Amino acid sequence: MSTPISMTTPKVTRRAQTRLGIALISPLMLLVIVFFLFPLGNAIYYSFVDFDGIDPTPAFVGLQNYTRLLTDPEVWHALGNNAIWIVIGTAGPLLIGLAQALLLWKVRHAGVFYRLAFFLPYVLPQVAIGIVWGWIYDPVSGWVNKALQVVGLDSLATGWLGNPNTALYAVLATAIWATTGFVLIIFLSALRNVDGALMDASRLDGVNAVQQLVYIILPQIMPVFLMVTTVTLVGGFSVFDIIFIMTGGGPANATNVIGTYAYTNAFQLSQISYGTTLALLITALSVPFAVALNRLQRRLSLQGTGA
Repeated sequence: MSTPISMTTPKVTRRAQTRLGIALISPLMLLVIVFFLFPLGNAIYYSFVDFDGIDPTPAFVGLQNYTRLLTDPEVWHALGNNAIWIVIGTAGPLLIGLAQALLLWKVRHAGVFYRLAFFLPYVLPQVAIGIVWGWIYDPVSGWVNKALQVVGLDSLATGWLGNPNTALYAVLATAIWATTGFVLIIFLSALRNVDGALMDASRLDGVNAVQQLVYIILPQIMPVFLMVTTVTLVGGFSVFDIIFIMTGGGPANATNVIGTYAYTNAFQLSQISYGTTLALLITALSVPFAVALNRLQRRLSLQGTGA
């Protein structure tokens, strides 16, 4: 006589799986709550009050901070600098890093040395990078002006960080130099998964290097390309440290971005609530871009696996 199968077994299994899933995600959820949701809620609260960092019971001001944000001309100037940073600071590392990765793709001898040399700037402290490049841009003894004098371009020499017309681009060039190594390493890893047989077949068919890049290489590394784009693009919204170290937002606010302007209001002018509102603006602008690019990356990844 056969033993009857218990009808409660699937339910018990599902409950055990549910408990296991909850146990596994609980530490992560706790970290999200403590380090993201709670600070975000706290920031939203402060954006609706007038807190100067001292008064324990700040007055409720409603949408006053948001109204001020929309009518503040310096906010729009800082957003313009952020836009320049996002466009150039994203395209620069992507193009340079991809070009370097393609050059090093087939390098066998000294490949490790080149990867370390290019990646080193990315792991250096931003403070050290800012200070050293400040010396390089020095109008009297800096290497940039001395190099221009050597090649007979003395007329182009200037105080790169003290000139409002060049300060933002000088700092941006430093940031691109520091970020390109990260892009290079990621692209090199992605290029290892490119179908070598397809590349060989394309050469036999007379396909040139540009066509190989556009029709063979880029489609195969596109999910990784979008991931790197997301990281560098979101960094353009939240950039702060390298600008603060090298120029502090000057001269004459020429390098001010939302991050430095928020810092100035919150910690130098003691307008904590307005500075917090500016910081929330960074989140409100960057999250939609990050989500959209992440979804596109996942969609391309699923297409690549045939799922």
